[in-house]
Amino acid sequence: MNYTVSSIAPIVLLPFFAFVINAFLARKGGKATVAAVFLACAAIAGSSIYAIRIFNDFVFGNYSADYNIHKIFTWFDLNGGGQTFTVNMGVYIDNMTAVMLLMVTVVATMIHIFSTWYMHHDMNYGRNGRFFVYMSLFTSAMLGLVLSDNLFSLFIFWELMGFCSYSLIGHYYEKEKTGDANVKAFMTTRIGDVFFLLGIVAIWNQIGSVAYVDIYRAIAEGIFTNVDNNVMGVSLAAFSGVCIFLGTIGKSAQFPLNVWLPDAMNGPTPCSALIHAATMVAAGVYLSLRIYPILEAGHLTYFVAVIGGITALGAATIALVQTDFKAVLAFSTISQLGYMVLGVGVGSYNAAFMHLITHAIFKACLFLAAGSVIHGIHLQEMPRMGGLKNKMKFTWIAMWCCTLAIAGVPFFSGFVSKDRILGDALVMATYNAKWWIPTILGFAGAFLTAFYMCRMMFLAFHGTPRDQEAYDHCHEEKLSWNRNIPLLFLSVFTLGVWFAGSLTGQGFVKLGSKDGKYEWFKTLIQKPKVEKFVDYQRQPWGSTDIKSTQTFPTAKYDNTYGLSEEAAHHVHVVHYWGAGLSVIIAFSGIFLAFLMYIKGSVNPGWWVNSFNKYYRTLQNGYFMDHLYIKGFIQKGLLPFNNLLARFDMGVYDRYGVDGWAGVTKYIMGVAKWFDNLFVDQIMVDGTGASVKVFNVILRTIQSGKIQFYIIIIVLVLLGYVLAL
Repeated sequence: MNYTVSSIAPIVLLPFFAFVINAFLARKGGKATVAAVFLACAAIAGSSIYAIRIFNDFVFGNYSADYNIHKIFTWFDLNGGGQTFTVNMGVYIDNMTAVMLLMVTVVATMIHIFSTWYMHHDMNYGRNGRFFVYMSLFTSAMLGLVLSDNLFSLFIFWELMGFCSYSLIGHYYEKEKTGDANVKAFMTTRIGDVFFLLGIVAIWNQIGSVAYVDIYRAIAEGIFTNVDNNVMGVSLAAFSGVCIFLGTIGKSAQFPLNVWLPDAMNGPTPCSALIHAATMVAAGVYLSLRIYPILEAGHLTYFVAVIGGITALGAATIALVQTDFKAVLAFSTISQLGYMVLGVGVGSYNAAFMHLITHAIFKACLFLAAGSVIHGIHLQEMPRMGGLKNKMKFTWIAMWCCTLAIAGVPFFSGFVSKDRILGDALVMATYNAKWWIPTILGFAGAFLTAFYMCRMMFLAFHGTPRDQEAYDHCHEEKLSWNRNIPLLFLSVFTLGVWFAGSLTGQGFVKLGSKDGKYEWFKTLIQKPKVEKFVDYQRQPWGSTDIKSTQTFPTAKYDNTYGLSEEAAHHVHVVHYWGAGLSVIIAFSGIFLAFLMYIKGSVNPGWWVNSFNKYYRTLQNGYFMDHLYIKGFIQKGLLPFNNLLARFDMGVYDRYGVDGWAGVTKYIMGVAKWFDNLFVDQIMVDGTGASVKVFNVILRTIQSGKIQFYIIIIVLVLLGYVLAL
């Protein structure tokens, strides 16, 4: 495919133009709102067609790990006066971009279609169109972020997504809780964003660019670790890596900035599916993968792994005690994002990105299915549900596929991606004991994930109805193009075979492929090799793409990971042990949930009573909100704010403002005295008086009388005589 503006720009511009047009259409209501909804769905469907073309070209066309398209244009040029300042923008498409574009567009298309059913009731309030306006802007921003070739443009789209998240969380603005939730999300993520921007500035200041390729080149040349480029006493790699990763912590809801995501579930469920489960929260992980060489150069990978492990286990424990349907999925999302970050930390680059993709698919499906359940039974409390599989068979099937995937059951995608991360963590632990901490956190979280997800399924869909009235009022589900089809479509891709060269995903039941094409994901998605970017050449926008005429070496699946035979054998053995352990853990969690909520042989109430204090701690999310509000804000920020206020009023206002006013008045008085005395009386009036005196003298001398002139001549002559 020839990569020009016409083949790339529509991916971003189609939903953006839909946003612009719908901003006017949606306000009119009636048929105009219907047209706005159709336009939003058509726009993202059109973007998905372009994304499919790119995916086909990269994955099934070139099949090269090194193939990329990088085109730039000058955004603004301020050269002049001996100064050079040019800012270039561009698109960078590699295999990771191609996969990400496909995931975002296809998942967003399914969610838009589902939203036409779920948000239909909002037509009566005139808010249906507004919802699709922000959804279009969000998808445009997310796709722009994925296509960005530098951190600066990525940050612009990053902030646009944050604005859309804020707007959609507050969709039901008449609810006070909703207003609190969107402000909380906006302010919490801003903390990470400030540090992210600081990291961008630090890199720009040192290397004069924030493009990925320039960053990789600078790392290869040692600029990021050069002692002359230290920032505040630490290397540029460590400083910028920590700052940018803090952006990931905020956007991807990692510990300790994970408190905003559960409250974000106050927004409409399709918004939760797209923004707060599948795409926006995954943008932080995508950013970490793009800057992975910085994290590696700054020796930050262990820190990243520990943060991911804490998040994975901590959120999983809180999910155990949730009774709200969406709350379970919210904490599950935080936990799975923790696994992605854990993967980045342990160097499981490929598996971390794979889990980003697989999680986006099955978690989007889970949220849509949750929306189907909530919309059908009109409640969200799982203890009041039960027996819904008889009323919602299609939703039940889709949710079980996704639950088995997230639980890490063989043949499903979660077993391929998440358990490869755990396998790589186990490998790291065999080399260095300190890595056992994130590894144990990860495996413990995997057990809890299988348990609480099956607990959710058993409470909602199995057993007998616990609220008979609500059950009776729930209509039986029928196959619908905009309710069930999106769920069933996404559930198909929860199978691991789509992502791995074996049915199980761990190589136990191989499909067979000489060139490794069935292991296309593991073959094509590789860590950036920074040394390849030392002599890298960009390509300006043009009518003909140069790289389309070049031949790139076909990627081959390396079963040895580039290691020696002995080291590769060790890695394989550890991975097999890790996979076996993961299977035991997954089925143990499922079996425990079965004993508790189906057989009833294990009483959940015993655990609640026996660990009552810990249970209340989990119900309150480890009191993190209390810690931030009562401690950090009320005892930290508010006193500091009051101190600043006292300084502002007592010092700055009194001396800086009011004191300067007194100085200004005194100076004005001196200036007035000087003006009256010297300027007015001496310079102005004095000049006039001197002219008058001089005029009198001249009039006297120049009288025109001959006698006077003769007297003057005589006096002058007399003077000469006396002088002689």
